[in-house]
Amino acid sequence: VRRSKAADEERSHKARRARDEYQRQSLRAIQKGKVAGLSNLFQGTRLNNDQETKLNNSSASPLLSPSAASSHIWERPSRPYSRDVIIRWFKAEQIPRRAGFEKNTNRIAPWFHGIISRQEAEELLMNKSEGTFLVRVSEKIWGYALSYRQQSGFKHFLVDASGDFYSFLGVDPNRHATLTDLIDFHKEEIITSSGGELLLEPCGQQKNPPDYSSLFE
Repeated sequence: VRRSKAADEERSHKARRARDEYQRQSLRAIQKGKVAGLSNLFQGTRLNNDQETKLNNSSASPLLSPSAASSHIWERPSRPYSRDVIIRWFKAEQIPRRAGFEKNTNRIAPWFHGIISRQEAEELLMNKSEGTFLVRVSEKIWGYALSYRQQSGFKHFLVDASGDFYSFLGVDPNRHATLTDLIDFHKEEIITSSGGELLLEPCGQQKNPPDYSSLFE
């Protein structure tokens, strides 16, 4: 009986060891499977060499080539062929020369207007007295047009600003350092001897925002 009981206990002990070993083996297999699965997951999302190269190239700060950099430098076309080009010209060349500003202040002169047509200028001057004037950005030349109210209608004078001075085209040989200097000069000196035009009263804005706003944005 004792031998039988001892044999039973030994078989039971072996069975427990077998179960424990089986559980340990199973646990190791599961853990290996999980690690393998995670490894495969990371391998699946890893960038290949081509992708890494593209990513590095795209994330690097692009350097402008000399030709690309020079394309951002303003070069004046031979003529003002569009409104956008005129605005670029004004910002690049005229704002540094304080065109349109009052002398010694940062205020826009009351006579200064933006890119408006001859017809729009005449409508602004229609009910004004003789000697009233405005200066608008020209769409024909690199410069301006001075629109003037005379007793029996209107006159329009072109102001050349293509060089390093301002002067009327064809009617007055005087050259002025700034646009404001030209205007101030002709408040006391006539523009033409035949017409006797003196700049007496500026014609201001009638719009909000003013018609020159795009030039200073």
